[in-house]
Amino acid sequence: MIKLNKKPNILVIGDLMIDHYLWGSCDRISPEAPVQVVNVKKESSVLGGAGNVINNLFALGANVDVISVMGDDTVANELKDLLEKIEVSSSNLIVEKNRKTSKKSRLIASQQQVLRYDMESIDDISEESSNKILENLKVNIKKYNSIILSDYGKGVLTTNLTKEIIKIANKNNIKILVDPKGKDYSKYKGSYTLTPNKKEAMEATNINIKDEKSLIKALEDLKQKCDLEVSLITLSENGIAILKDELTIKPTVAREVYDVTGAGDTVIASIAFALGNDLSIEEAISFANLAAGVVVGKIGSATASLDEIYEYESSLHKSSSTSHIKTFQEIEKLAYKFHELGKKVVFTNGCFDILHAGHVKYLEVAKSYGDVLIVGVNADSSVRKLKGPTRPINNQDDRAYILASLESVDYVVIFEEETPYELIKLVKPHTLVKGGDYEGKDVVGQDIANELKLVQFVDGKSTTNTIKRIQNSETSN
Repeated sequence: MIKLNKKPNILVIGDLMIDHYLWGSCDRISPEAPVQVVNVKKESSVLGGAGNVINNLFALGANVDVISVMGDDTVANELKDLLEKIEVSSSNLIVEKNRKTSKKSRLIASQQQVLRYDMESIDDISEESSNKILENLKVNIKKYNSIILSDYGKGVLTTNLTKEIIKIANKNNIKILVDPKGKDYSKYKGSYTLTPNKKEAMEATNINIKDEKSLIKALEDLKQKCDLEVSLITLSENGIAILKDELTIKPTVAREVYDVTGAGDTVIASIAFALGNDLSIEEAISFANLAAGVVVGKIGSATASLDEIYEYESSLHKSSSTSHIKTFQEIEKLAYKFHELGKKVVFTNGCFDILHAGHVKYLEVAKSYGDVLIVGVNADSSVRKLKGPTRPINNQDDRAYILASLESVDYVVIFEEETPYELIKLVKPHTLVKGGDYEGKDVVGQDIANELKLVQFVDGKSTTNTIKRIQNSETSN
């Protein structure tokens, strides 16, 4: 994948809300009524609706502005605080009296949602609020690479306001991407693209999408009626269908699907971010598929960072070995994420001078102890101190590259010190693996790891013996 280095300026306009969660357990039924009694142990709140699009853009590294309308209430203050935490200004949020800021509360008992209750206003915003949005947009339009309209049907993106926003954007050659709502998409006419899922597209077009022919017909219908530059439909586990000059289906790249909550927000945010990095729409959709593959592997409305997306793509394709060789700083970030995701991290180290079958089998066993195997490799200077001035035979870059090409090895890190203690402190492995010759000895880093595993070497396989055989062969010749 091309590295995306730009930080595009993206404006989000739409329905902001708070997703509120009450987490607890249930051990009994109420004596007052046949309902569960939930003992709430934890409470959390996150940005929802258009706010989840903002979260995704922030995670990718975009510069984000938001325009929306909220009530004059405590929920609005809570919403501002959540925006402030991700360094997104709330200065463009318009307060409308007698309006309730949307808050959706979910009661979760033993990981099961048992109740949801909403407090919100869903009436159209006032004409005064609409005018303020348009005035703000006209003043700042030139600074944006693109605009995302995140429509959750809560009254912000009224028909007239939406049409005017699109008109202003087109006049200034700014792409409008829309996450649509409802069955009538006429108000989105003139947008760059819409991102409906299959069910939404069927409702909007009255076309039963059951095969490629009907899919093309639905895409053509959307493109024509909404005057889109690009027509696309998200197809869940089957990827994203795009109609520009011809039909293309970009397949999904999700390995494990735990939760599809918020995946649509990730898709539209990722497409806008990729387009802001000068990718073509086809490349942008491939990027969005990768991002969606990351988030559906997480629980709840989630986001994907660039590092996670690159790492995910790498894990799918086992990309070039060089990409699996990391610096201390890079491995520290990766290890932290693996711990956060509940992955079991395994660490081992060595010189690995002339790689042989014994090394490969040792590393395969090491990998079997967890999810991610990180291998520390002694730098050339370190090997000389341990093995003498004639070693290593292969330099550190060659040794690291060969190790990184092995299927069992996820990451390789070169360390200059005589021991890998500082590296182990950064990785904080669950399992530390060493050779069986360390039986009864102190192992560097075992005070940091949760457990130590000793692996017996394959008899007759050693780098020293290999070198001796080579030298004896040269002497006899």
